[in-house]
Amino acid sequence: MRRNYKSVLFDLDHTLWDYNRNSKETLEEMFTDFLLKEKTGTDFESFHNTFQRINTELWNQYDKGLIDRDVIRKNRFQSILENFDAGDPRLSELLSDAYVSRSPQKGHLIEGAKELLQELSEKFPIFIVTNGFEEVQYQKVRSSGLEGFFREVVISEKVGHKKPSREIFDHIMRKHGLMHQESIMIGDNLLTDIAGATNAGIDSVFFNPEKNSHDSTMTYEIGHLLELRNILG
Repeated sequence: MRRNYKSVLFDLDHTLWDYNRNSKETLEEMFTDFLLKEKTGTDFESFHNTFQRINTELWNQYDKGLIDRDVIRKNRFQSILENFDAGDPRLSELLSDAYVSRSPQKGHLIEGAKELLQELSEKFPIFIVTNGFEEVQYQKVRSSGLEGFFREVVISEKVGHKKPSREIFDHIMRKHGLMHQESIMIGDNLLTDIAGATNAGIDSVFFNPEKNSHDSTMTYEIGHLLELRNILG
């Protein structure tokens, strides 16, 4: 039997904000602006693939509490440059600053996101719950035109707890007078979003557009955001 939900929580990156598209667009501009073809001796696709691999590894470590944000910012581009035997601390710093500045200004959303949020915001209080960096995540929400849909954008860096810790979910429930068992969390990350919601006694929806195989347990699984209509309609 479908539960009568009273509030809806969303992850931001890869769930609403199209991280992959926005990131690739930013990196392509930087690859040209910083003459990275000449400096690394590689083409953009190889550079981009290396970024994706190293960036994913760093974020996985961050989500597990193994590193802090400064390690991501300091090591990300240095590791990429070193991969092409082009290590340069000054260039790495310039690339890091440019990426953090430019990427959040991109506004591409996951297909169906704005349409869905418009519908849901008329029925529920909806929230963003994200582990991203405070100044960056707010900019993403503004740049993509999502500001008006959310009761609150809850960022781990500001709250002092990050997913999958239940404290970040408890913060929302307590502050807004909501019940865990009447809320539902939608996200693409099995560790932070799905396990985090489970830790807090909140139902979860795994957004899995690539249909990646897994052995995790969640309340629902979808491949397109508009499938949420069948759950929350």
